[in-house]
Amino acid sequence: MAPTPPQARPARAGRALPDTQQGMRRRNLARVMHAVRDEGPLSRAAVASHIGLTRAAVSTLVDELVRGGLLEELGPERPGRVGRPGSALAVSAAGPAGIGAEIGVDHLAVCAVDLRGQVRARAVRHGSNRGRAPGPVAERLTDLVRRVVAEAAAEGLWPAGLAVAVPGLVARDARTVVRAPNLGWLDTDLGALLPADPPLTVGNEANFGALAELWLGDGTPRDFLHVSAEIGIGAAVVVDGRLLRGTRGFAGELGHVPVHPDGPACACGGRGCLEQYAGEEAVLRAAGVEPGEDRVGLLARRAADGDEDVRRALSEAGTALGIALTGAVNLLDPRGVVLGGALAALAPWLLPSLRSELARRSAGPACPVAVSDLGPQGPLLGAAHFVVRGVLDDPAAVAGAVARQG
Repeated sequence: MAPTPPQARPARAGRALPDTQQGMRRRNLARVMHAVRDEGPLSRAAVASHIGLTRAAVSTLVDELVRGGLLEELGPERPGRVGRPGSALAVSAAGPAGIGAEIGVDHLAVCAVDLRGQVRARAVRHGSNRGRAPGPVAERLTDLVRRVVAEAAAEGLWPAGLAVAVPGLVARDARTVVRAPNLGWLDTDLGALLPADPPLTVGNEANFGALAELWLGDGTPRDFLHVSAEIGIGAAVVVDGRLLRGTRGFAGELGHVPVHPDGPACACGGRGCLEQYAGEEAVLRAAGVEPGEDRVGLLARRAADGDEDVRRALSEAGTALGIALTGAVNLLDPRGVVLGGALAALAPWLLPSLRSELARRSAGPACPVAVSDLGPQGPLLGAAHFVVRGVLDDPAAVAGAVARQG
């Protein structure tokens, strides 16, 4: 039988909890969850040592989390040790899961991630969404979500929330796509088109990609500029481990920064935007390559085989990226720049001219540029992990609902 999700809405990742006795308890539950998730399996005594609480206090918190299905006991921590071994705790492999979804210009994707951070189900549907009305796209995405939720339910998981990454500006209500030029959408309330259950969060794909890099990347600093690309180019700014969203939530639209003010017209209404020089379609045109299903792979293969037209197009795209990034780097002074999305696969041919342009134009020392290991999976994984982090940051919302239901 599929698990029945409790009626609870986990806190969004990073949301502050109130400074009250109840708020302190909820923060301590979150500290226990993060300690076990990051360092586990751990005994109660080890958890107490990690977070600086008494063993008795930790035992009470752990019991609540076990009852809520968020932690599970694996048995003796170290068989054979002197004294009575503690029971090892681990984050549950069943229970709540984060459902992440992505609306791309040429695909839809959905995945389920458990509290341990493992992808447990995934579905992808290829096909152009450019110019397609939001309703039919939402219907197709809903079908994929239901398929993934059903696969996850067969493994004892239920959806704690759904986060959807889109290539456009998203209002602070986290449901309205204000503008998505490459889809042709304006003021689209996705919250009215997608299922009301599980709880929905809509966000910019570059923002979710940056969060994935922050949470899953190897050695990623807490202050960085994340640049990702598919058809368009997006960016996100992370400062001290938190997204810099801007007043309206629109920060990071690097793809529409003018590189050459009198350049070609852009779908956003401007001229000479970065996307017109470094977006996938612009590079394909410059390289004389016909668009196909695996555009980035085709460019990478041809560049690796020594195709001079492709290499020249990628070098020119790197120069345009360097020009646009210089303004952002000079303004924000990040510790580094991370290239993700399609750019990651093309980095060997983009980076030389990009780094040269940054070094030539930067006011200070050249900013380090790294390549994401997540590649085009970043936005989808970031969306799913956003939901997971919400559970880890406020497990009381889920644990209490599960306990009441049980």
